[in-house]
Amino acid sequence: MEKGVQFWRKATRSFALPVIIVPVILGTAGAFAWEGTFHFFWFLITLIGAAAAHLFSNMINDLWDYRNGADDQAEKGESDIATNSRILPGGAMSEKAFAAITWGLFAAAAVCGVIIAAGRGWPVLGIAALGALIAYFYVAPPLKFGYRGKGYSEFGIFTAFGILPVMGSYFVQTGTFDVQAFLLSFPVGILTTLVLYNHHFLHPRADEAAGKRTVVVVLGEKKGLTLSKWLTAAAFVFVLVCIAFQALPWYGVISLLGFVPLIRMHRSLGETNPAEAYPPFMGAALKASTRCGGLQIIALIIHGFIT
Repeated sequence: MEKGVQFWRKATRSFALPVIIVPVILGTAGAFAWEGTFHFFWFLITLIGAAAAHLFSNMINDLWDYRNGADDQAEKGESDIATNSRILPGGAMSEKAFAAITWGLFAAAAVCGVIIAAGRGWPVLGIAALGALIAYFYVAPPLKFGYRGKGYSEFGIFTAFGILPVMGSYFVQTGTFDVQAFLLSFPVGILTTLVLYNHHFLHPRADEAAGKRTVVVVLGEKKGLTLSKWLTAAAFVFVLVCIAFQALPWYGVISLLGFVPLIRMHRSLGETNPAEAYPPFMGAALKASTRCGGLQIIALIIHGFIT
């Protein structure tokens, strides 16, 4: 079995960890800015648990896409770009070993959740359980809601990478829920949803052949790109909403600079594009999510220190 850091980075797709790290820090920064509260130990356990849960979701997604045949279709498609880790289709690891590591990550996340719940309140288990259900049934039967289209997968990602981590990390710090934390979850949640959504442009034919009816498959490339623009605009507007309702200080407007890579990519794309044009499109959404969220974190920390 191939080993090493690069192998495990590939198997877990850890390059995407910022999409869960940023919202956890964002909710924590909100607690510091609005309540003057910061508990490092609970922040650390929350971050470790969230990271383990995210790596679990990546691997369980790969595992069930492999079992459902989506990976094979992506490998066969000449006009599509395969985005799975290729660990299972390439035979670099047995399905049994891959599944064991996947569930080991779930166990690590669950242990963190129980520790936090025991120390900070049992509502944390409800948040963790909902996140776990979304991660598993995204591609696993009988729900497989990521295969059904109609925006189910996008709503699931928005919830799991926006609302739950921001509000959950805020609750861990303060022991309460707050409408400001709820609002703060929207820009980063929508932008992270766009990482997934834009990723679907890489292999729509393979998804369709495997019965995975993503929104991009249902709408087609042209209308799918239009929806991506509308989602980008919605995230932009929600930054302003956060400022208007004091979920961000006024100078949090600087976080709009995070949208620049994504806006540039939208301007560079035509109504139809070769598959090779879309990996940077997905990457631009990832940059927008982490940069916008990162600038908001900085703004909130400054606000916490000066108020």
